[in-house]
Amino acid sequence: MNDEERKSIAVEYLKSLDYGRDIFHLFAEDAEVFFPNWGVARGAVEYKRLFSDLGARVEVFIHHHAYINWIIQGDMVVAEGSSEGKLKTGESWTDSKWCDVFEIRDGKIQRLYIYLDPEYSRY
Repeated sequence: MNDEERKSIAVEYLKSLDYGRDIFHLFAEDAEVFFPNWGVARGAVEYKRLFSDLGARVEVFIHHHAYINWIIQGDMVVAEGSSEGKLKTGESWTDSKWCDVFEIRDGKIQRLYIYLDPEYSRY
């Protein structure tokens, strides 16, 4: 895979989150995903549970795509940006900073570590 192919998978993942589309076809079956206050999910059963848990809390999520900083080196793709959204409790956030670190090989996300303030809705 080349850099643009890896980046396109990361972009598809972020846009799919924004539009509520399926993301699981982007992940390897044995992928590892980290989210603050949830921990590390290993394998499809666990990462599907992680995203299900998040989906139960989040009503709307929007990444500011025009302003994402990208770093791509080998299999690693790093995206740094901001987002806005609303929880199902009614709390909302704007301009929350985040950083996602992807490892993408063979057309699939092998590893995704999501870094953000787990209390982002307080701002």
